[in-house]
Amino acid sequence: MALVERTDTDGIAILSLNRPNTLNALSPALFEALRAHVDSIGAQTETVGCVILRGEGRSFSAGNDLTAIQNGERAPTPHFQAETLDAIERLPQPVIAAVQGHCYTGSLELALACDLMIAGESAKFCDTHGKWGMSPTWGMSQRLPHRIGLLAAKEMMFSGRVIGGAEAVTMGLANQCVADAELDAAAVAMARRFLANSWFTLRTDKMLINGGLDRTFADGLAFERENSPGAGPDMAERLAAFSKT
Repeated sequence: MALVERTDTDGIAILSLNRPNTLNALSPALFEALRAHVDSIGAQTETVGCVILRGEGRSFSAGNDLTAIQNGERAPTPHFQAETLDAIERLPQPVIAAVQGHCYTGSLELALACDLMIAGESAKFCDTHGKWGMSPTWGMSQRLPHRIGLLAAKEMMFSGRVIGGAEAVTMGLANQCVADAELDAAAVAMARRFLANSWFTLRTDKMLINGGLDRTFADGLAFERENSPGAGPDMAERLAAFSKT
């Protein structure tokens, strides 16, 4: 049984965390499987326009697999998990996290590495680093404030309280909240809306947005002017099709 399964449909690559019996706990071996898929997808921009990351069973993921750590499992390098999240964030394609059930700590960091998020009504988001006397190394202290703002991130991290799917939308953690039975379909529908537009522009938008985040506003504007690749290879065809309507 693959720890991470990949299914491709109409330009969408769906990656499914596949340890439902452990609530998709993030073991080092699962991260190795995930990284292999991510690296492969990053090189497939002509056939993959959007990515969905989801979990099999009743939870997206309960978080880092503490049992695996206690049993001596180790990732290939000291920061392999964090670097895998960086690789997801750097994927040329937009990445949508589809989250139901538990999304705790390490799995919240994983979901935050995705560009967008759809939450099921059962979704439970929580940072439990404080509960276990641990500290974040996978990006929580940076990505969570960037996503929901400084005050909300500090409150969420300091308290360790659980955030439901509807509240996640209100605070800007997720784009929308749907019934669990509709979660996968909602993620696919969002991806298809994106893919109806130019894949070239999707990749360009993501590159420019991410590139600007590390800069001041003025430097971000300059980054856009200096790095925007201009017209895409499909622009003429799209304009011609529009003129015929």
